[in-house]
Amino acid sequence: MFADISHERQQTLLRQRNLFALTSAGLGIALVITAGLAATRDREVVLLPTLPSALTVSSAGVEADYLELVTRDTALVLLNRSPEGLDYWMAEILKLADPASHGQLKADLVRIVAEQRGSDVTQAFVIRSMTVDPKALTSEVTGTLKTFVGAQVIASDDRRFRFHWTYRGLRLALAGFAQVPTDKQMKEAN
Repeated sequence: MFADISHERQQTLLRQRNLFALTSAGLGIALVITAGLAATRDREVVLLPTLPSALTVSSAGVEADYLELVTRDTALVLLNRSPEGLDYWMAEILKLADPASHGQLKADLVRIVAEQRGSDVTQAFVIRSMTVDPKALTSEVTGTLKTFVGAQVIASDDRRFRFHWTYRGLRLALAGFAQVPTDKQMKEAN
């Protein structure tokens, strides 16, 4: 009788050992497969911009903060240019263009590219102030436009530029831009 109980106990332990061995082997294989997939899988990281507050885009209209950020970035791309990057410069501005204004904007940009290509003239703009009107979909930037030939500054003038925007659906697009007189230039004209 003790032999039967002993034999039954050994069989139970043997089954437990075999089950533990199979479970360990299965987990080991799963770990190797998971590690292999993790090592070869593309990774994606979502980067959040560092903004002072949350921005939302809605069909109700453009928020002033959003218009200001888009104007700032557009002004810096549009008004900082050098002969080496003219093709990129024009392509990036045209990505922002309203489809209805695309042809006119492209004609203006092609004229600028033709004038500047092959020269040593570089232009840099430093924003000093900005006003935005989300209801009228306009914005103005005022600052210093510096013109360089090589490393030499040949001009440093106060300038103001006005941007006109369109808003369709949830897309803010550049409809046009123009240089407008600064307050100082208007006082001198009077």
